[in-house]
Amino acid sequence: MSAAVSTMRHVRGVDMAKPFGLGMVIFLMLPLVLLPLASIFIFGTSSGLHSFWAALTAPDAVFALKLSLATSFWATVFNVVFGLLAAYVLSRYMFFGRTAIIVTISLPTAIPTAVAGFALLLLWGKYGMIGKYLSEEHQIMFTPYAIILANIFVTFPLAFGVLMSVFETMDRSLEEASATIGATRWQTFWHVTLPSLRGAIATGSLLTFARAIGEFGSTILVSGNLAGSTQTAPLYIFAKFNEGQVEAANAVAIVLALFSFAIFSILFFARDWLEAK
Repeated sequence: MSAAVSTMRHVRGVDMAKPFGLGMVIFLMLPLVLLPLASIFIFGTSSGLHSFWAALTAPDAVFALKLSLATSFWATVFNVVFGLLAAYVLSRYMFFGRTAIIVTISLPTAIPTAVAGFALLLLWGKYGMIGKYLSEEHQIMFTPYAIILANIFVTFPLAFGVLMSVFETMDRSLEEASATIGATRWQTFWHVTLPSLRGAIATGSLLTFARAIGEFGSTILVSGNLAGSTQTAPLYIFAKFNEGQVEAANAVAIVLALFSFAIFSILFFARDWLEAK
């Protein structure tokens, strides 16, 4: 009773906390999020849509966007498959060293991306621990494969984290019922477990893809940043800005911002629908 009275005291009369709190949120978002994003679009269209389109369709810009999409896609595929396998094993079996494996998988989120790129160079570079045993034509660094490898490394924990949380809270009664009627472990996983993970797989995929397509720190070290060869969209923005070609950098920046907006819109508006299927 006293708790209810206390709650009523907070909402009696004009509740100033709501407009004040909302105002503070908007006030802080303006310089930190809203205005920086708005400036990209304002500057990008200040010279007219024709100028924006010309900058966006430049051969090097088109190549950079395509390379980012392709490398992010393959990194996402690998990490979702790996995340699914790792989350299943680590949630279903208890063994010595389990916690250490989970911590190791989660470690890339705490490692600076420049350090990740440098570590990959020390391992796969021409004089690296593994790279020195590879022939010249099989070198990985400074090729698109190095970008995929870097994206896999920095996005390693994302899909795993989403899937692991779902596995740990999943009701196992359906899996147990499937086993009692003679289904094999694979049949149970394919027909019972996997459909329950549809929303988590979609969420993990989108988060991984969004993180990979904007990766900069590790890729600039392992790719070589060669225009028309190993230059991703973030590296293209960096290079063009340094060259003083701000319009060219801004055009690609707008596309990446729209990609991010679309991905997170799907996450917020379609996730519940996916989980309900």
